[in-house]
Amino acid sequence: MKKLIVLLVVFGISYGYSQENLNAYKYIIVPKKFDAFKKENQYKTSTLIKYLFTQNGFDAVYDDALPPDLERNRCLGLQVLLNDESSMFTTKTSLTLKDCASKEVLTTMMGTSKKKQYESSYREALTEAFTTIKASNYTYSPSETEEVSVPVVVTEVVEKQIEPKNKPNVGVVQQVATPENQAYGSKEPVVSNIEQAEPVEVVVMAEKEDYSGILYAQEIENGFQLVDSTPKIRLKIYRTSIPDVFTVANEKNGMVFKKEGKWYLEYNTNGTMTTEALNIKF
Repeated sequence: MKKLIVLLVVFGISYGYSQENLNAYKYIIVPKKFDAFKKENQYKTSTLIKYLFTQNGFDAVYDDALPPDLERNRCLGLQVLLNDESSMFTTKTSLTLKDCASKEVLTTMMGTSKKKQYESSYREALTEAFTTIKASNYTYSPSETEEVSVPVVVTEVVEKQIEPKNKPNVGVVQQVATPENQAYGSKEPVVSNIEQAEPVEVVVMAEKEDYSGILYAQEIENGFQLVDSTPKIRLKIYRTSIPDVFTVANEKNGMVFKKEGKWYLEYNTNGTMTTEALNIKF
């Protein structure tokens, strides 16, 4: 009984310390490629971790898309490190948060999974590891010394050309008529023979696929197909172990999830993460 009380007291002190530390940071910086993996967003770990932090109230950003205030002051954010201790039959992973001085602020519990599919296994293990993050009840509390951004007003100065006061009155016709000189010359403007250049044809690149219309969900095996009013199948999404989170067919390499009552599509294209709002009718 005494040991149990001591453990509860230690946990309470550790919990309060971690919560206070986390609340001092405005951003969570998620790498698109973790050191434990060979490929970017392998097993969709970067996408999932960013989503889970966002769901728990954090402002999570990718490491190549930092907001201006975080660019100026990297100490506003915590860097996410993924600790992978997986074996042949078990996926074991935890997360460590470090500050701008590489000092460890928090390490989560170790999440485990024995699922055979790597993507499902990492999803289950990381979701379990996030139990520590959920328990922190994070709420951002900026410090008094945090940099305050002051807008800079730039006034455009237009240089006004001033005409000289004593500008000579020069006519368009110059005539010399003296006994020694008899000359007549015109100063009228001469028509230029320089032709105007032909307009350059502007090539407009094809726009990315538009998902702004209503998409109707039709149930398929282990998921749904989303069709428009044509009807045309626009996306196929598949259920995961997390409510309101679906994986997308391989060509999109992303996921569809629900946040604050709205649906979003997030996917990776040539190394760039894109997030689009969806209007889905189930």
